[in-house]
Amino acid sequence: MREFKLQPDVAEELLVYSELLKKDPSAILNEALQLYFENEQKKLLEKNINDESAMTNLDFDEFWGGVDI
Repeated sequence: MREFKLQPDVAEELLVYSELLKKDPSAILNEALQLYFENEQKKLLEKNINDESAMTNLDFDEFWGGVDI
């Protein structure tokens, strides 16, 4: 397993919140990271949808422009 390091001020806040909330610091980190991952996944999905829409959203004139019927 890879080792992770926290900045001293973040580690201190983690310990303070651990005491205030009476939660294990690992539980707080896991909850925080889970929320982070969910938010990032939403951002990526929205970006992909917007990128696809930009490529496929043509107005009527753009779609039919140059077509003779």
